[in-house]
Amino acid sequence: MKDNSNSRPARSIRIGLLGLLLPLTLSSTAQTPIRWSQQTPTVASAPVSPAPTSPAPTSQYRSPAQPQAYRTSLATQRVMPLAQGFDVAAFENMANALTVGERVPGLAMAIVQNGRVLSARGYGVTDVSAPQLVDGHTVFRLASLSKAFAGTMTGLLVNDGSLRWDSKVTDYVPDFQLSDPLATQRVTVADLLSHRVGLQSHNAFDRDIESNADYYGVSRKLAYAPLECAPGQCYAYQNVAFSLIGDVVFAATGSFYDQAVDRRIFKPLGMNDASIGLTGIESSSRWARPHVRSRNGWVSMMPKPTYYKLPPAAGVNASASDMAQWLIAQTGHRPDVLPAPLLATLHAPLISTPGEMRAGWRRERVYSASYALGWRVFDYAGHQVVFHAGAVQGYRGLVALVPERDFGIAILWNSDSSVPSGLLPTILDRAMGLPAQQWLDTPIGSDLLMAESSDTPANESGSSSSKASASPK
Repeated sequence: MKDNSNSRPARSIRIGLLGLLLPLTLSSTAQTPIRWSQQTPTVASAPVSPAPTSPAPTSQYRSPAQPQAYRTSLATQRVMPLAQGFDVAAFENMANALTVGERVPGLAMAIVQNGRVLSARGYGVTDVSAPQLVDGHTVFRLASLSKAFAGTMTGLLVNDGSLRWDSKVTDYVPDFQLSDPLATQRVTVADLLSHRVGLQSHNAFDRDIESNADYYGVSRKLAYAPLECAPGQCYAYQNVAFSLIGDVVFAATGSFYDQAVDRRIFKPLGMNDASIGLTGIESSSRWARPHVRSRNGWVSMMPKPTYYKLPPAAGVNASASDMAQWLIAQTGHRPDVLPAPLLATLHAPLISTPGEMRAGWRRERVYSASYALGWRVFDYAGHQVVFHAGAVQGYRGLVALVPERDFGIAILWNSDSSVPSGLLPTILDRAMGLPAQQWLDTPIGSDLLMAESSDTPANESGSSSSKASASPK
């Protein structure tokens, strides 16, 4: 949502509060400071001044925005019902139509509202070479949708008192190094999860991971990566640096990251199909193979193992049924597992990411964009949407939460096609009552949406769906 807080007194109060909560305790005596480039402003209460032409003393560095643990609610406004005419069956028909003629081999979708599962179904096939119907329990690879699980896992440890959001990474991973010693000592847990380590390049050393290099060897290369800014002051999306949070979790708990997530998130939420890693997806009773395009159509393959080496960044596998439970928890209906203050903290924007407003439907719908803790936060035509996308060879996924409507949606598919991406804004527009646009590059979108059909999709596999228009109270 747009920031309308222009009051200087209000800003001063918030600055003072952050100063009390997060005092800087860094030493500058034996360090060689960096000449930081101009800082990208964070979505924080304090205005950002241009970086000095020469390094400022440590005591004069601006404290970066940190998660505000004193937040207590998910939204200040009352929850609104879904807009009139929101028809779950019409969207299920759209999802099914996307698999007709192998436009995409298979797709799964979960829709929840007000703590209820409106739909959790599968469409199409798991593998064009040996077709089995995708259902609500077919497992897909989540790729970067995994980052929200990492943020949530860390938040649970903060709730336990095992970590703080401003805990220094070096306190848990002593071997961690950046190219500047002072910067190394300043990187916090929250900086990892919000891509504010200070690195100059986005996706630093991803090519090494794609070349099958070992994660620990690649993570040591961070010591030689150019820095753009002081930690906490600018944004650059990362996978390798982000995955250091797995090492932090291990150091704080004594449990491997995948075990901790399984124990604290999957099992309590009833995400019974979910797993982490290549072994996890391959041992699933039913899972969707990845597909790439050839001149003769889609070709199935085995999952590429490389990014599974980064479990916090890209390691989770889950079904539509799992994602429905995840959405219900992330919209505040499982306080026994994820309390509301934690969710408010996870979803609060920390750093501006204007580059996320330039492509596809985002160009027209997203008025501002930020990154939180494993989540993106958009002003979607005046409505807050908590969002993330995921992509790795042969898999794509999108997740969105709309707090004002107590609404969540997840869409997963097993190919490199971008076609299903338009399904998300189509559904969001109808949920909010925005004017319909042709986001899908095929007439099936508007035809099925306007039909408000109550017909059941051709594929009956999966969870039962709402066949009539959904009008939650």
